[in-house]
Amino acid sequence: MRKQKGFSLIELLIVVAIILIIAAIAIPNLLRARMAANESSAASTIRTINTAEVAYYTAYPATGYALTLAILGGAQPCTASAAQACLIDDVVAQDGFPAATGKNGYHYANVGTAATYVATAVPITLNSTGTRVFCSVEDAVVRFNPNTVVVPAYAACQALAPLSN
Repeated sequence: MRKQKGFSLIELLIVVAIILIIAAIAIPNLLRARMAANESSAASTIRTINTAEVAYYTAYPATGYALTLAILGGAQPCTASAAQACLIDDVVAQDGFPAATGKNGYHYANVGTAATYVATAVPITLNSTGTRVFCSVEDAVVRFNPNTVVVPAYAACQALAPLSN
């Protein structure tokens, strides 16, 4: 009897089946981890927008809060002014809900007046890029609303549960 070199077809099929089983277990966990990272990034970006709004209000008290995200940003090279404050990332500043772009799975928006503002982060695809909507007003408390893509208005944002941590 001759000695066989290599692997048999059955052995290869068993190895492929084991790899597929491991992938079936790992991929959902990877997607949940990615969604959690997107949500963490969205909450952090809302905090950054809060900081930028306070800085803008301090730098331009006659103007009040910025009316839009575009005012808080600015294309590079950026020279700060009341119309282009250069305080946030230009990718976020140019986003605006519901734009075709976004950052880390979320769309960002800011609606302001001279006395108030509401900054929001909405998942691009609910239950895929994120499960929660984040918002904040001038009290700088980041709040969230789970399982919805409704962009909260000022009063609705204040009624939401604060994000812990």
